[in-house]
Amino acid sequence: MEKKLIDRINQLAKKSKSVGLSPEETQERDMLRKQYISEFRESLRTQLDNTYIVDENGEKAPLKNKQSEE
Repeated sequence: MEKKLIDRINQLAKKSKSVGLSPEETQERDMLRKQYISEFRESLRTQLDNTYIVDENGEKAPLKNKQSEE
């Protein structure tokens, strides 16, 4: 996520705590938060997809998706 958008989220959070937000600003804040969470989850998934477990024999095995194990 761009630094500019994170700064805007922080700016809206600070304003919310001090004087409150207008309905438009509240809507913008919610949209930006959803976008941030979505991008964070995608980044985490990518990182986990590229993570391997090394056993005592030195063999690598990719992490398994918990949902696919069921």
